[in-house]
Amino acid sequence: MSAAVEGVNVDNDSKKISFCRYENDGSEFDAWKDYIFQASWSHKCPTYIHRTPPCQGSCPSGEEIRGWLGIIRGMEKPPEGMDFEEYAFLRSTNANPFPSVMGRVCPAPCQTGCNRNVLEDFVGINSVEQFIGDTALAKGYKLAPPGADTGKKIAIVGGGPAGLAAAYQLRRRGHACTVFDDHAELGGMMMYGIPGYRTPRDMLQGEIKRILDMGVETRLNTRVGRDVSMADLEKDYDAILWALGCKSGRALPVSNSDAPNCVSGVDFLEQFNQKDMDFVPKKVVVVGGGDTSIDVASVARRLGYNHIAEEQVKNTGQDGAADGSQIGYVAHDAALLGARTGAKVTLTSLFPIENMTAAEHEVNDAMREGVDIQGSVMPTEVVLDENGRAKALKMAKCTVDAKGIPTKVEGSDYEIEADLIVSAIGQYGDFSDGLEDLNNGRGFIEADPFYQVKDRPGHFVAGDIIRPHLLTTAIGHAAVAADTIDRYLAGKDQVKRPKVDVRHFNLLAKLGEAHLEPETFKPEGDLRGTAESKYAVHNYEDRSTQEVISPDILFLGHFGFSPRSLREEVHISEDEVLGHFDERIKCLSTEQARAEATRCMSCGLCFECDNCVIFCPQDAVKHTPKKERTTGRYVFTDYERCIGCHICYDVCPTGYINMGMGE
Repeated sequence: MSAAVEGVNVDNDSKKISFCRYENDGSEFDAWKDYIFQASWSHKCPTYIHRTPPCQGSCPSGEEIRGWLGIIRGMEKPPEGMDFEEYAFLRSTNANPFPSVMGRVCPAPCQTGCNRNVLEDFVGINSVEQFIGDTALAKGYKLAPPGADTGKKIAIVGGGPAGLAAAYQLRRRGHACTVFDDHAELGGMMMYGIPGYRTPRDMLQGEIKRILDMGVETRLNTRVGRDVSMADLEKDYDAILWALGCKSGRALPVSNSDAPNCVSGVDFLEQFNQKDMDFVPKKVVVVGGGDTSIDVASVARRLGYNHIAEEQVKNTGQDGAADGSQIGYVAHDAALLGARTGAKVTLTSLFPIENMTAAEHEVNDAMREGVDIQGSVMPTEVVLDENGRAKALKMAKCTVDAKGIPTKVEGSDYEIEADLIVSAIGQYGDFSDGLEDLNNGRGFIEADPFYQVKDRPGHFVAGDIIRPHLLTTAIGHAAVAADTIDRYLAGKDQVKRPKVDVRHFNLLAKLGEAHLEPETFKPEGDLRGTAESKYAVHNYEDRSTQEVISPDILFLGHFGFSPRSLREEVHISEDEVLGHFDERIKCLSTEQARAEATRCMSCGLCFECDNCVIFCPQDAVKHTPKKERTTGRYVFTDYERCIGCHICYDVCPTGYINMGMGE
């Protein structure tokens, strides 16, 4: 079996990669004379073009992934007096202040986008990010310091990933921030929506503390709208950012779904994470297919069933208000906790198991832990007992169209017995207690492309309350909203966001870091012929805000098979899962992290392989003198020697060399 990508054959059995110039079954070489020369004169000569790699283009929080991978591998050197781990940490947290958490729980769309997929297997980006985050916590690294005080104050409503990331970005600009949250602790979905064995609380709290240490104020156990009015915020603050999150779960769209033992996934997980739940009933059915449903099912398998405690709960009537205010299932007696056994947990999805939206490894772990996952099925009715409680969930097989709308397969009905039914099919915001006017009618806040609240000057929005998605998406919203707020406070008009709206390598900043910045331009003398001038960076073009580099631009023949440095994962069997709340993912060692980072192909930026220097037949491509060298300026072209043969372009693995001179 081979991958039909130009120039690449992958033997999945032997793991050997071979490169050919033709596509599979092709036989004709490019018309080289059309782009090399006409008659005896050179048509084009090399220049250096920076583009965005697809990992960064696929990252919703816009991290400069190629940059911190380059630092970890040792390609890009840190400033004097700083170790490479801290330099990588600062580069990573330029976009995302939660590398330890995100390295564990992000489903890593960056890895799906990674160009190395056309050769073999993606770079383990999130494993290296976890290494950066865990190392930073162990070594006590600080975030970039706050900027000079601007005298402006921002109220941030919601202390989850969006609110905290926005506070971080705004403090970097010198604005004072106060975070309002109605919980006793900050973290939002990271704290209350994801179990601790996936986001270890010491790591999460350490990353939150770094943000607070920048001078961010907090008002906890405070609900805006009830404890503090919107009018008060408008009076006391220069801007308001709404980062409410979506804490209300959607009920199943079937009859009887308001039964007292039918609850939402977000309520279930919040009660568990607040330690208000010690066990579950004997038979739990979870409806979903995304990451939240997997977390619910996995938690239920870990908590287990306790028949003695369940009888006590039923007798005291604590078994689950429909609004989720008290799901119950708390056993305060340690002896009762010791009496628990495994619960039967079933998870259902509209989509086939292989097409579920949850991360594949999480789905595999859940099945390994004893969760019965049923795909291509839909709920049709909650079946009640004589007391009005759910006793089963009626299901049917289904097909799903391109818009995600299911169609029942007639005659395929069946029932799943249930003592608790958990709906994890979507979430929306809670606009009670005075926030009703923010609701766009669909349970969200309407935002423009700059994340300004429609028709409310001075109000901004970020995170799930715009649309529920990934944690990394909420963090990306926060960065854009912080830019918007900064311009608003400065009285500036908003400017169109770039097409590729992520963090980018900045050659001028890198030159400045190495004290090699261009000289000040002085418009005097004969300005014709500026090749020797020192006020410009020559023969370099930055297209990163407009272009993502595709694999067909790379010279894939440079790369051979390189085995992944995999994190150690603790896989729990269904016989071991009861009571197992230890972390499942171990951090890479320094050696493993460097080895994995070395697999990065540095798409769109020179990674100093020397191919162009070695293969140039005219010795026209030369190393930049060491005292003038930085990342991105490793080589230069002597155009008096260049004949336009295109060999440097053909052998550049990263696509950094383009034959642009002469266009």
